[in-house]
Amino acid sequence: QLRLTESGGGMVQVGESLRLSCTTSDRTFRRHAVGWFRQSPGKEREWVATIDWSGDSKYYADSAKGRFTISRDHAMNTVYLQMSALKPEDTAVYYCNSHQHSTRYTDWDLKVWGQGTLVTVSS
Repeated sequence: QLRLTESGGGMVQVGESLRLSCTTSDRTFRRHAVGWFRQSPGKEREWVATIDWSGDSKYYADSAKGRFTISRDHAMNTVYLQMSALKPEDTAVYYCNSHQHSTRYTDWDLKVWGQGTLVTVSS
C-alpha cells in the first residue's frame, strides 16, 4: 500500500474554498485509483470522492456533489480535492487512499492511513 501525504487544509469561513493535495514519491501512484475520505469529530470516517487512474472517471458522495471536484496531475504525482461553498459540516480531517485496480472504495484495504489534513469551516 502506498504511503500518501495530505496537505492544504486550514481554517476558512462558510462559503469559502480550499484545495487539498494528496501526493507520494511512488511513481506507481499514477496507475492507482485515488479516493478522498473525511472524519468529523465523533463520527466514523466517510468516503468523499474517487478518481480513476486516468482521471476520466470521477465519483462523489452526495455531500460532495456540485461543490467538490477531484482531479489529478500525473506530472506532479498529485491528486487534488477542490472544495467550494464550504459548510460547517465539512469540518473534518481529510485523508486520501488508493487502490491499484478498483475504483470502488469498498474493495480497498483501508487499514493504513496518513496523518490527514484538517479542514475547519467556521460560521
